[in-house]
Order: sequence, then C-alpha cells, then structure tokens
Amino acid sequence: MTSAPADPMIDRLIDGRYEVHSRIARGGMATVYVANDLRLDRRVAIKIMHGHLADDDAFRERFVQEARSAARLAHPNVVSVFDQGQDSEMAYMVMEYLPGMTLRDLLKDYGRLTTEQTLDIMEAVLGGLAAAHKAGIVHRDVKPENVLLADDGRIKIGDFGLARAASANTATGQALLGTIAYLSPELLTRGVADARSDIYATGIMMYEMLVGEQPYKGEQPMQIAFQHANETVPAPSIANPSIPPEVDELVTWATSRDPNERPYDARVMLDRLLEAEAVATASIRATAQMLRASALETAVLPKSMFEVNGVGAAAGAAGGGFDAASADAQGEDEGETQVLRRPAKVRRAERKRAAADAAGLASAAGIAGAAGFGAAAGAGSTRIAPGASQLAGTGVAGATGFAGGTGFAAMPAITGETTKFGSTGLIGSSERGGASGAPGAPGYPHDYDAGFDNNDGSGSNDGSGHGIAVATRPAGPVEKLAARSSKRRRRGWWIVALVLLIAAASGGTGWYFSSGPGGQLGVPSVAGLTPDQASAALTGVGLQVSQGSATNPTVPAGTVIGSDPSGGAMVLNGSNITVIVSTGPAQLPVPPNLVGQAEAAAGQAVKDAGFTLAPSQTEFSSKNDTGTVMQVLGADGQPLGPTYAEQRPVTFMVSLGSVPNTVGKSSADANAALVAAGLASSVATESYSETVPTGVVISYALPADPTPVGATVTLEVSKGPAPVPVPDVTSKSWSDAKAALQAAGFTLAYNGLADLAPSAFTVRATDPVAGTSLPRGSKITVSFSGF
Repeated sequence: MTSAPADPMIDRLIDGRYEVHSRIARGGMATVYVANDLRLDRRVAIKIMHGHLADDDAFRERFVQEARSAARLAHPNVVSVFDQGQDSEMAYMVMEYLPGMTLRDLLKDYGRLTTEQTLDIMEAVLGGLAAAHKAGIVHRDVKPENVLLADDGRIKIGDFGLARAASANTATGQALLGTIAYLSPELLTRGVADARSDIYATGIMMYEMLVGEQPYKGEQPMQIAFQHANETVPAPSIANPSIPPEVDELVTWATSRDPNERPYDARVMLDRLLEAEAVATASIRATAQMLRASALETAVLPKSMFEVNGVGAAAGAAGGGFDAASADAQGEDEGETQVLRRPAKVRRAERKRAAADAAGLASAAGIAGAAGFGAAAGAGSTRIAPGASQLAGTGVAGATGFAGGTGFAAMPAITGETTKFGSTGLIGSSERGGASGAPGAPGYPHDYDAGFDNNDGSGSNDGSGHGIAVATRPAGPVEKLAARSSKRRRRGWWIVALVLLIAAASGGTGWYFSSGPGGQLGVPSVAGLTPDQASAALTGVGLQVSQGSATNPTVPAGTVIGSDPSGGAMVLNGSNITVIVSTGPAQLPVPPNLVGQAEAAAGQAVKDAGFTLAPSQTEFSSKNDTGTVMQVLGADGQPLGPTYAEQRPVTFMVSLGSVPNTVGKSSADANAALVAAGLASSVATESYSETVPTGVVISYALPADPTPVGATVTLEVSKGPAPVPVPDVTSKSWSDAKAALQAAGFTLAYNGLADLAPSAFTVRATDPVAGTSLPRGSKITVSFSGF
C-alpha cells in the first residue's frame, strides 16, 4: 500500500512568522495554504508561488502585481491582502482566510440557482469589481472559481493574479491569459481587455448561474473561442423561461459582442441590477400573494351533507326583515363556519354549476317587490368551502324579488348531481322545508329533477309552514316564464355554437403562433461546426438553410463562422437562415520596400497593412547597419511574397551590425567580448608570429555572414616568434662563426680577446650545441680552441 508524499510546506515556518498548517488548493502559479500568523495570532491564507516559476521574471512580477492590485482595494467584497514577501527563493502572499466554498462548488452541487440567489451573489461580485474598476484595475479572470462564499454569508471576489492597470489594456506579444469560457470577444480577436471585458465575463457567469450551464460548448477550447468571438450569447430565458424579463435583459446587455454596447464598468451594471432586483422581487411577491388569495376562496356547502335527522326548515318573514326568532332557534354548533381547502378541479366545477343556478334564479325572480329573507333553520351546521362565495351572493339576489312580502324559502343547495331551489319536489310542507309567502303568490321551484308540485295552500306571514299554491297547469305568469326559459334555451344553443367557434379560432391562433408560420423559435448556435452539421441542426428545428461565405482570420477555411440571424436570435418558424462558412483569412498586399528600413518604421507599415507584428529575430551582418530590416518572414519562416493572409504574424530579421573585432586582444578578452554580444568563441589555431605577442588574437573567422546569434567565432592566437636551430660553427674561424650565429638571431657570450684576431681563433663548441631550436634572441655561449 502506497500513500501520497507529504507536502514539504506543512508545518514549515515562513519568514519566521507564518506557520503553515494545511493545504487548501493548488493552481497553475501557486499553492494556497492555511497558516497561523504568530505575530498577530490569527488564521490567514498564504499563497506560495511554485518553485519552478521562481526564476521566471514574468511570473514573479505577475505574482507581486496580484498582491499590489488587491492591496489597493479596501472593499467588503474583495479578499483582503495583508502581506507579501520572499523567503529564500520562495515568493509568498498573505491573504484573508475565508472558510467556505467557491461559487463553482455551489453550481456543481445545485446545478442552477434561483433568480433571487443569483441576484444576491451578483450584487456582491459587482460591488467588488466596481471598487476595482474605480481604482483603475481590470480583473481579467472573473469566473465562479474566483468567487468565494464564506460560511458566515460573506461573498468576496479574489485571485487578482491576471489583473492589470486599466490603461495597460493590450496583450500584444504576451500569451492569452484567462479562462476560455469567460474570455470576451475583443480579448480573443484583438488581445484587448478593459473593464468591459470583466463585464462580459460577469454576464457569462450570471447566465451559468441562471441556466445551470455555460452558453457555449465544444469538444475543443478553440470551438468555444470561435463562438465567443462570432456568436451572440442567447438570452437565458430560452433555456429557463422562469427568468424575469428584467434579469434576462441584464444578461443580454452584459454579454453584448460589441464592448461599446455593454455597461461601461461594474458600477453601471450594479445600478441596473439593483433596479432589476426591485422589479423582479415585487413581481414575485405579487404572484405569491395572488396564489395565496386564490387558495382561500369560499363557498356554501349544502347543509344536507351534514344533516343527521330530517331536513332543515325555512321560516319566512314579512316585509323584508330577517327572522330573528329563527336565527335564535339555531344552536351555536349549527352555525359553525369552517374554511376548507379544495382541489382546483373541484372549485372550477362548482363555479360552473353556480353559474347555471344563477341563471335559473334570475329567471324565477320575475315579480318586483320588497322581499323578506327567511333564515335556514334545520339540523346540521353550515360550512363554508372554497369556490362558492359567488353562489351565496346570487342566491340572496334571487330571493329579493317577490311582491307582497314573499319570503324566500331556502338558499340553493349544491349536490353532487343537481342544483335545487328549496327541497326536492315538495313545496308547502313545513316538515320538508316549505316557504311562506303572500296568499296566491305563485312560486316557481327551479328543479331539473322534480317538476311541479300540485299542493295548494294559503300563504302566511307567520312562518306556519303553509306553502305556495302551485297549479297543475301553470297560470299566465308561469306560462310566460316557461316561454322565456324556452327562448333562453334556444339562445343557449347559439351561445354553445359561438363558444365552440371561438375555441376553434383560439386553437387555430394558438397553433399559428406556436407550431405554425407565426410561431417563433431561437436560432441554434452553429459556430465551429461543419456546413453539413450546421444545416442538420437548423433544418432539425424547422428552419430553411442557405449558405454564404466570408473571410475570417481566426476560423479555419471550411468551418462555420456563424449564421445570419445569429445564434440565439428569435425568428419565425420556417425562416431562412444563412450559414456563413469561412474561406480562411483574406489575402492582403504586403507593403513594399520593407528590407533596408529601420525596424520601427517597417513595423508600423506592417500593422497598418492589417498584419500582426511578431517579435523580431536578429543576426550580425557586416553589410547592414544596426537596427535595419534584412528579411521579412511569414509564419512558416520563409520570406513573404507580394500578398499575405490577414492578421497573420510577420517576423523581421533585424541586423545587429558587425561581429565585434577581437584582433589584437588576448584570447580571454576576445572571448568575453563575443559572449557579451551573444556569440561563442573557440581557439581554432595557434600560430607563430614575429610581430604578435604570444596569446594575442591574430585573426578570427565567422561561420557565415549574416551570423546568427549564438554562433561560434573561431580565433587564431599567436604563439610568438618561431624557434631557430643553432648553426653548426664548430672548427670554424671566429669571424665566420660569429657572422653565422648573429644572422640566426642569437645573442653571443664569448671571450672578448677573440675579436682582436678573429681569424686566429677557432670555435671549439657552442652551448647549446648545434641543431638545438631556440627562439630568436636566445643566448649562445661560444668556446674556442686553445682557451
């Protein structure tokens, strides 16, 4: 069994002050640990730069820049920086410690967030970014991983590792830094980033929070980059229709492809978000209040549902007053009122039956006069249920239309099958709930089951139980009432036909504006696909497809750039969509006479022509002045022709002048001069020289002209004068020997008497002996015979 190696930073003391306890996270530039500040006795987070990046000046500068950028901000929604320093070769930064989670963790756990949660988090994020933008700092890496959600509810934005001053807004000559899913179009196409680039990333992050996924997907990062650069971000309501329009518009505004159409900075977007939050919150509260109110509608249930013995009676009252005696006769339990919640389908069915009863009661109330309302008196309690309050009101209205003080017998009773006025079939019997009224006043029971009753009775105002007399054949008023009802039934058929016609028209209209030609749908995003794939995606949702072409410096030839209308736009069903296929970058003319110009002037000409200027290369040349362009190369390293692809990189080969002259310098000095110029040296030969001292460079040779940087220059170094052999002058007269030795370049040591008679002296030997090679000027000792 193996275990992971222990982190060497755990339990280490940094700079004599910060004791490391545990690791929190590891990123591309640094690792973050929890540490204890021994000086102030507090828990902190310490960010330590990776060791392999410590020697890289650019990374070290970026690390220090993060500390400076964050330290300039004092805001409750920005992670505070306490300290920054270096311990040996290790750069570190001390920050505020926030136990909790990141927004990315939250999205992984819950998928998407509610509108209220999204607005709360975005208010904090935009508050922190607004402070950064006000201080002239662009974050450049806004994403869920850099939004910290503390356990105590605080929300802060951190990781200003890519932050730059707003004035230094270009990325020319540098790697494109950031997370591809949140990079703005201008940063992808032109390498330009300002506060509006942060706004774009914030809008993408807000879209992901509301929908649960990023707007663009692709198997390769380049596919996602194509879509950001060439497509319009779709409205989040297309994927999540529950999003309020105000929030939908805010995301669309923040993710505009043109930076000039976005909020100027985070403060502008924050103000708009607060306005949208107020409108959305009010709408949500109003909807909730309406739903609560609709759930508490009331209706009068038939007391027959609750009767135990017999049927409740109704007592009439004369003139129009309420029968107090009958009311007092009711027990307290019999008048109990309760609120019952009922299903929506039941409430709708009851409203329909109530409407039918209302029509019937209206037809029955045909005689004008002052009416009395009889209180229902019977066994069982009255219960109020949702959905029938309108029916109770209709019943009272219908009871107030009988002449001569006719009392209204009973409220309409809602049963499972029929709607009845009073008791079923019998009117006038006090045992079954009769109604008292004026003598001879006709009554018409609205009962679809029972017909008419043949009882006769005389009316009474004292509630004695005598019913209204009804003839077998109704009298004149009843005939009129029946005729009126028949006419109303015939009119009902016309109404039914009209309702059916309206329903058919509504259905046709609904089809026209949904699945028919009048319906609208969002255009699918097709950027980065092949033409066949794009055509299949568009025709699959019922759209027509045509194909166009355009040049594009970033999209490869044969790949779809986008569509017109663009992805996410709303169009009518069956609309024609033009798929725009890239033909590759446009071929532009190369400026003439770039060779021989100064590097700065030639570079400006290349930029003006629509190309990208890559870092120059340099070589030594004895034929070109320092700083002049010798060659103009394309991306393949070959010299450019008369035309070149739009925005493609152009590289200059610039002269460094001649290789430093090392003749007359010692070999050590010559090597130092060449290394300082970016070259190497080697001593190829050592030669004798009568004029150049030993160890001094006689000459040097170049591998080629122009000479590339890093090439090796070969040196020829002097060994001094060449050695000379000692002439053999033994047995020769001194006059001849002396001449021979001096001609060879030697100095002589001998007895001076020999010069008095040179011919008389004969050389016996020399030291060194004849044939020995010696440098010119060496001393030769001569001895003579007889001496």
